[in-house]
Amino acid sequence: MISRYSRPDMVAVWSPETKFRIWFEIEAHACDAMADLGTIPRENAEAVWKAKDVEFDVARIDEIEAVTKHDVIAFLTHLAEHVGSDEARFVHQGMTSSDVLDTCFNVQLVRASDLLLVGLDKLLEALKKRALEHKDTVRVGRSHGIHAEPTTMGLTFARFYAEMDRNRARLVAAREEIATGAISGAVGTFANIDPRVEEHVCEKLGLTPEPISTQVIPRDRHAMFFATLGVIASSIENVAIEIRHMQRTEVLEGAEFFSMGQKGSSAMPHKKNPVLTENLTGLARLVRMSVIPAMENVALWHERDISHSSVERGIGPDATVTLDFALHRLAGVIDKMLVFPQNMLDNMNKFPGLVMSQRVLLALTQAGVSREDAYSMVQRNALKVWEERLDFRELLLADKEVVAALGEDGVNEKFDMDYHTKHVDTIFKRVFGA
Repeated sequence: MISRYSRPDMVAVWSPETKFRIWFEIEAHACDAMADLGTIPRENAEAVWKAKDVEFDVARIDEIEAVTKHDVIAFLTHLAEHVGSDEARFVHQGMTSSDVLDTCFNVQLVRASDLLLVGLDKLLEALKKRALEHKDTVRVGRSHGIHAEPTTMGLTFARFYAEMDRNRARLVAAREEIATGAISGAVGTFANIDPRVEEHVCEKLGLTPEPISTQVIPRDRHAMFFATLGVIASSIENVAIEIRHMQRTEVLEGAEFFSMGQKGSSAMPHKKNPVLTENLTGLARLVRMSVIPAMENVALWHERDISHSSVERGIGPDATVTLDFALHRLAGVIDKMLVFPQNMLDNMNKFPGLVMSQRVLLALTQAGVSREDAYSMVQRNALKVWEERLDFRELLLADKEVVAALGEDGVNEKFDMDYHTKHVDTIFKRVFGA
């Protein structure tokens, strides 16, 4: 994690203090359940809760771990220093370290998901607002980077909204997928701990008991979770790339907001660079870096090994903190983004009328001209627009074959811009509802 690309709420989810607090709650709730079952004395379970307001000393735990070379044992030793050795003798009864580590990790991922959903909702709100604002702002659509046919800026925002809305549904599903806990003991057989302890702990932590664990929670769940984060990151890059292209000097149909006192270049004072969306493209790459390692974590030796552990200590905080920051940054970019409608029209008219070529082609075929001949008639005029910047409509009106098929009025009628935007309302209803 880099503080430059971090937000405090998400960083807090992954702090040692938060982790040790969750570890304590797992152990304390497990003691309560065992006391209810008569496995351990009630007074011992109650004694554990004496540490409920303790600020666990991270440095002290690290000091103990330096000797034990085991993080969970170091924590349990520190807990006993607060609770008392005799009172704490039943803590961790029948449990294994992964019961604590995996259940805690999933609690953290659930909390991270909730923060990511807040970021997604903020982004969706910004995209919807700009889509409605520019529903009828005409711009040229591009395929392969080349002028295609007219569309609207509102449709551009709307398709990004629809994509992010799908991502929200994916994240909700990923949150549910990851919200399991396991308190099943060594190799997951419950040999030394009652399954009802697991049920109690999971209920208290807002999790579902893992149907069958080994010594670890199955890592296909985590693979799906991080893959979802990777898809969301790719969608962020999709939006960022569009804005970067729009801000190019020779395009300038939209741009990031440039604040008072902001500097674009140390060498060239005139520069206004799309630094935020370029940054988002880079952050998306960082999030996607977690996907393959998460998938490789699925295959563990027998009931467990710890090859996944070092990976997850990195990708858990790194991917969620980075994605959280990226979502809020993109929401701010969209909310303040500058849009230049006149530049959109000017760009579309750099090759006058050329974007209407398909409509003329279809009209010729409707008039009885073969598709091959119609294509040839349209293309020979279109190429002159490309090469000489002539007016496409005027070229067609001067083409005797085209006029013979369509008539002058028929040619002129094919240059009505409203033809291309007549179904915008229908698309908006599909995306945003009535």
